Amino acid sequence: MNIIKYLQAQGLGSRKQCTQLIQYDLIAINGCLKNNTNEDIAPNDVVALEINGEKQIPVPYPFFYILLNKPADYETSHKPKHYPSVFSLLPPNLLNLPMQAVGRLDADTTGVLIITNDGQFNHRITSPKHKVPKRYRAVLKHAADERLCAQLRSGVLLHDDNETVCAEQAELADAHTLIMVISNGKYHQVKRMVAAAGNRVEQLHREQFGAWRTDGLSVGEWRFFQPDQLITS
Repeated sequence: MNIIKYLQAQGLGSRKQCTQLIQYDLIAINGCLKNNTNEDIAPNDVVALEINGEKQIPVPYPFFYILLNKPADYETSHKPKHYPSVFSLLPPNLLNLPMQAVGRLDADTTGVLIITNDGQFNHRITSPKHKVPKRYRAVLKHAADERLCAQLRSGVLLHDDNETVCAEQAELADAHTLIMVISNGKYHQVKRMVAAAGNRVEQLHREQFGAWRTDGLSVGEWRFFQPDQLITS
């Protein structure tokens, strides 16, 4: 892969801008200064990238997958209306690349959020056909007992919907804390299911999405990951 094309895939600017980075001796890859705009690069062999002496996190090519521990008061949108965008938590060069969140989390919902430029992966893990589980921890307004969990597992009819939806799992950690697993992804589903069962969600945190958790990530932190070993047909 030509080095200029590689730098463009890193979100570092136009072809002209990336050419100038090489011409001005501002790029080092794996510790070696690069000054030949015709050089070929093996993207998967890049473990260290520096721009004008500043270390960068190399963006995997051709597809990247980001695991983000989403904070509250961030919108899962490129065009937020009331709060900052979750994408603003990423480095500036990544913001120059096309990417989408895999599903959405409400502004006040925290936890696991996956971002990628791989449309097929996005479709696969959000498709109802594949039933990828999502585990949530919800703080309830009213004290609950096993009757709420049983109702959620057996199915509730959502407001303005004519289809009963069921939780894959539902159990109480305590009277005000519900652990629920769902495998479909309707709009505001957890909140609407709890409301349909006669309670209300005060706080919501997604603990797990498929095989992915935010273990080791502080709130607002992110990392690249490779999902190919974890996605099966």
